[in-house]
Amino acid sequence: MKAIRSRLGARLFLSYLVVILVGMAAIGVAARWAAPRAFERHMGPLGLAGMGRMMGRDPNLPLPGVMMADVYDQVRASFDEALWIAVIAAASVASLVSLGLSRSIVAPLREMMHASQRIAAGHYDERVEITGEDELGELGVRFNAMAEKLEQVETMRRRLIGDVAHELRTPLTAIQGSMEGLVDGLLPATQETYEQLRAEAKRLGRLVDDLQELSRVESHAYQLDLGPVDLMGLAATTLRRLGPQFAEKGVKFEMEPLQKGSEQTLLVRADEDRILQVMTNLAANALQHTPPGGSVTIGLSQGAAEARVAFRDTGEGIAPEHLPLIFDRFYRVDKSRSRLQGGSGIGLTIARYLVEAHGGAIWAESDGEGKGSVLQFTLPLEK
Repeated sequence: MKAIRSRLGARLFLSYLVVILVGMAAIGVAARWAAPRAFERHMGPLGLAGMGRMMGRDPNLPLPGVMMADVYDQVRASFDEALWIAVIAAASVASLVSLGLSRSIVAPLREMMHASQRIAAGHYDERVEITGEDELGELGVRFNAMAEKLEQVETMRRRLIGDVAHELRTPLTAIQGSMEGLVDGLLPATQETYEQLRAEAKRLGRLVDDLQELSRVESHAYQLDLGPVDLMGLAATTLRRLGPQFAEKGVKFEMEPLQKGSEQTLLVRADEDRILQVMTNLAANALQHTPPGGSVTIGLSQGAAEARVAFRDTGEGIAPEHLPLIFDRFYRVDKSRSRLQGGSGIGLTIARYLVEAHGGAIWAESDGEGKGSVLQFTLPLEK
């Protein structure tokens, strides 16, 4: 009994068999109950006369009561014999059909079980064959989608490990080389040398902080303090915070007037600190990719149900094939750029996760290399 309970195919077969047996029992009871009445109805005076002619008797003479009882017993015996033959034949055919149906139902489930075992063992490319459009077919579709998602997550995990190792190796190599130079006397123990070491250590610390922040936003290990937030105020704060850096590089940084008549507020439902972080990341990215003499402009506009913030720069621009990828972690359009020039490659990824957590969208637009770019995002308006 324990083995039967642990096997779905056996349980399906037994359920079919129970249905068959119950149906046969119902047929037998109904036949027993209906047989006498059917005999009396069909073997009335006309029927008895016909039987008398078959036996060589005068059709006008009634059959004796004993003979009538014998006829009924013979008819019932014949009926029972035929019924049993039909029951055995039907049970045999039904059992074979039930066995085939149970196996056809269990087969894709067993295939999914084996596939799940292989996925658990690390074979994320495992897929199951879709054999129908019923619930089992839909389950197979969902299973394959899950397996594909797991494969993507595993690919991202491996790539992340490689990217982190590469990103950490650069400042560590610089620090190690400088320290060896100091020990061997190849580098002078001057203030400049120590400043270079401190700069590399600070760069390493910023990278670690960025990785920790990325881990938090990817795993949603933070809470959003949602409330009415004025995007105009956040844009002004971004101008004040990063204005000195833009001025030092010689890049103009300004904000366009709100495209909304005379009103000077644009309220959205958001976490103020997180959206300020998004704006800071986008502005810093625009600064990195805009040469001296260029400009970066913050534009705000309001739609029917959402507000839009756009950072327009006159910098390097982005080729069409790179546009869908610039929000991926550690992605750089120009692979030859160093991290001193191109940042950690994490800021835009963090911005994407934060915007999407608010129910908004973020994307990039550009007419091509050398024609500048626009990074913009949307947020739901405060109701």
